[in-house]
Amino acid sequence: MIAFYSQQNLNFHALFYIFMPPKPIRCWSTQNPLYIKYHDEEWGTPVHDDRKLFELLALEGFQAGLTWELILKRRTALKEAFADFDLEKVAKYTVTKIQETLSNPKVIRNRAKVQATVNNAQKFIQIQNEFGSFDKFIWKYVNGKPLDHAPKSMTEMPAQTEESRAMSKELKKRGFKFVGPAICYAFMQAVGMVNDHLTSCFRYKQINRQNKRTIMSTKSAKY
Repeated sequence: MIAFYSQQNLNFHALFYIFMPPKPIRCWSTQNPLYIKYHDEEWGTPVHDDRKLFELLALEGFQAGLTWELILKRRTALKEAFADFDLEKVAKYTVTKIQETLSNPKVIRNRAKVQATVNNAQKFIQIQNEFGSFDKFIWKYVNGKPLDHAPKSMTEMPAQTEESRAMSKELKKRGFKFVGPAICYAFMQAVGMVNDHLTSCFRYKQINRQNKRTIMSTKSAKY
């Protein structure tokens, strides 16, 4: 540090640039703090908590025809409107409660999507009762382990896959709404059933390391 300061031609701005940590490379080119926080802390991280799974399934449904930026902006309001995505509470929403939700200007005021969220909470609980948890049911579509597509560019990411089509078919059969193959694949990406971070993104390696540790600890627990 002293050697750097002894050079007369090195000003404060140059020093700041030298010692400033490099900006992380991300999949998404954005300056939106909501996007950055979601990308860095949530997207692609494996989720096994049923309430969180329900929340993200609902949010992906709300995104249909809209931008994810809008969903992130309305996320807090949606959590408040749907009792922090408490399944038992949402499943019991009455026509009056649904209408109250639709009158809230802070949420996505789409009747079909609001009704679908209530309907899906009811179907979600049925799956919990049948399988013990929604987590056990949904992760079977990737055999309990995240898929790694190792995409090098956004153009390599599919809109849907064989797994998401199978998931969509079964969920629709069980009465879920807003669960088409593309929505299911977006859900899989969000909850870490697939690591679709670009290989150049700093989160790609972080999540892969986390997934490998989880797999190793699971194997160790069996022996």
